[in-house]
Amino acid sequence: MSRLRIVGIGDDGIVGLTDQARRILGEADLVIGTTGALSLLDEVQKPKITLEADMNSALEQLRAAIADQKSPVLVSEGDPLFFGVTRFFCDRLGKDLFEVHPHVSSMQLAFARVKESWDDAYLTSLGGRALEPTLDRIRTADKVGLFPSEDIPPKRLAREMLSRGIDNFRAYVCENLGSPDERVTQAKLEELARMDFHPLNVMILIRSPDKPSRMKGSGRRRLFGNANEAFAQSQPKAELTTIPEVRAIALSYMDLRPDSIVWDVGAGSGAVAIEAAQLAFRGTVYAVEPEAADVSLILANSETFAVSNVRTIVGRAPEVLKDLPDPDAVFVGGTGRRVDPVLTSVYDRLHAGGRMVVNVVTIDGLATACETLRRLAGQVQVWNISISRGIDQMERIRFDAATPSFLLAVTKPDDTD
Repeated sequence: MSRLRIVGIGDDGIVGLTDQARRILGEADLVIGTTGALSLLDEVQKPKITLEADMNSALEQLRAAIADQKSPVLVSEGDPLFFGVTRFFCDRLGKDLFEVHPHVSSMQLAFARVKESWDDAYLTSLGGRALEPTLDRIRTADKVGLFPSEDIPPKRLAREMLSRGIDNFRAYVCENLGSPDERVTQAKLEELARMDFHPLNVMILIRSPDKPSRMKGSGRRRLFGNANEAFAQSQPKAELTTIPEVRAIALSYMDLRPDSIVWDVGAGSGAVAIEAAQLAFRGTVYAVEPEAADVSLILANSETFAVSNVRTIVGRAPEVLKDLPDPDAVFVGGTGRRVDPVLTSVYDRLHAGGRMVVNVVTIDGLATACETLRRLAGQVQVWNISISRGIDQMERIRFDAATPSFLLAVTKPDDTD
C-alpha cells in the first residue's frame, strides 16, 4: 500500500510552491483536492478528482487512492494541519499512511499583512462550531485570528459581537492572500457589520488598548460554574484559574449558607470568591491574594458580577489571616510552598462544623496537603477530577481534556457533638 502525500498550496497557485512540492506534484499519478484547491493547479497535467464534501465519502476516496495508486497526492489550501481536514483523515486512517508538506497558512499571512505577532493569539475556525463559546473566548482575548465560514461571514460575526457588547476591537479582513487580487480591509466593527467580502478571507481582531471590555450582561451569568472567560484574568496566569467544573464541586462541598463567612485563600482573579459571594449573599467573602495585579482583577470582577460582599485582603497567608473573622467555610487555591503552615493556620481558625476545601494540581502538592489535613482533621475526602469537554470537529465530536485537578475536603469536628 502506498503512502498519500499531502501538499499545501496558497492562493498564488503553483508559482508559490517550493521546489520539493512541485517535484511531488510532478511525480503524482493522481491529484485529489477540493474544487478550490484544484482550480489553482490548472497547469498541472495529471489526472484529478474532486474530494467529496461528505467526510465519510472523502475518506473512502482516499482509501481507494492509497490502495490503487502508486503515488497519489492530496492538495489542501495553506497548512493542511491547521484547521484543515488532514487531522480527520490521519485519525481515521493512521498517521503512518500520510506525508505532509505544508504551505504557509493563510492565517500566518494575514498576521504578517497587519504586522502583528500571532504566537499569543486565540485562533479558531467558525465552521462547524457553536458560536457562543467562541464569543466568550473573544471577549477576554487581546488578539484573535478567525477563519470565517459560509454561515458566519465577517459581517455576521461583527453584528453578533456588537449585540453582546464586545465592541473593543479593531478588525482586519484579509482576502485572497497571496493572489494578485489580495486585499486587506481595516474597519470598525460597526462598519464591518455592513460589508461583504470574498469567501476566501481571514479575520483578525486586535483589542483596543484604550477601551475596556464590557462583560456579559447579568441575565447571562450563572450563580456558580461560570465559564472562566466570564472573568477578567491575567493572561499569563489564565490557565491557573480554577476551571468551572472543579469550582462547582468545591463550592458544593463548602456547604455555604446565605450568611456564611468565607475565606478564599490564594484568590487569583476571584472566581471562587465571587461565586461564593453569590451563594452567601448575606455573608462576607474575604479574598486573600498577595499579587497586586490579581487584586485589581478581583475588584473588577466583583463589579462586573455586581457582588458587594467580597472583601479583598492584600497579603500572603498565613500572616494576613490574623485580623479576619473566623470562617464558616474556606477554599484554599494557592499556598505556594507553604502548604503545611497555611492549612494549619486556616484549620485552627475554622469554626467547629466548618468546611475546608483545598485545590491542588501537582502530585507533590496533593501528598503534602493530604498529610497535613489527616493530621489536623483525621478523615479527608480526596477527588482526582479529570474533565474532557466535547467539541465539534468535522461533523464529529471529539473531547479536549483539561489539566487534571485534585480536591481535598475536611469538616472540623463540632465539639458539642
